[in-house]
Amino acid sequence: MVVAAVDVHYGVNGGATAALVTYADLECSMPLTERVVDVVDVAPYEPGALFKRELPCILAVLEGTSKPSLLVVDGYATLDAAGRPGLGAHASAALGVPVIGVAKTPFRTATHASTVTRGRSTRPLYVTAAGGLDSDGAARIVAGMSGDHRIPTALARVDRLARRLGQPVAHA
Repeated sequence: MVVAAVDVHYGVNGGATAALVTYADLECSMPLTERVVDVVDVAPYEPGALFKRELPCILAVLEGTSKPSLLVVDGYATLDAAGRPGLGAHASAALGVPVIGVAKTPFRTATHASTVTRGRSTRPLYVTAAGGLDSDGAARIVAGMSGDHRIPTALARVDRLARRLGQPVAHA
C-alpha cells in the first residue's frame, strides 16, 4: 500500500508549488518519498471550483510516480451530502484511487463531513472521502495517523514542503 499526501501553495506573483509525500502505511509513520514541483501556469481562483486550480498542480507532482493506493488532500472530497464533487472527488475520478479530504475549516454545505479531534486540540478536522471510501472510514484513518497534534504529521510535512519551508528528503 502507498498512501500519498499532497498539498499546493500559491505564490504571490502567480504560479504554485505542489508537494507530495508518500508512506507505506495508513498511519503515515515513515515517509517513503518526498517531491516538490513548481507549476508556472495556474488557473485563477474560482469560488466553488477549487479543483480547477488545484487538481492540475496535484497531477503535476504525481506525474512520473507510481499510482498511490490512497490519496490524502488538504480540502474537501465532497461538498455536500448528495456527493457534489470537491477537490478530492475530482482527484479520485482523474486518478482512479480513493481520496480522503481533510479540511481545517467547516464548509457550509458539507454537513456530512465526519469530524476528528486530534491531540490536545478542541478544534476538529472535517473529513470527507471519495472513490469508494466513506467519510466515517476516512475519519478513522485520519484519527490514526501519526502525530500528536491537530494536523497529522503527514499533512503538516507536505504543507511545509509546498510552502518551501523545508527541502525534500531522500528516504531509503
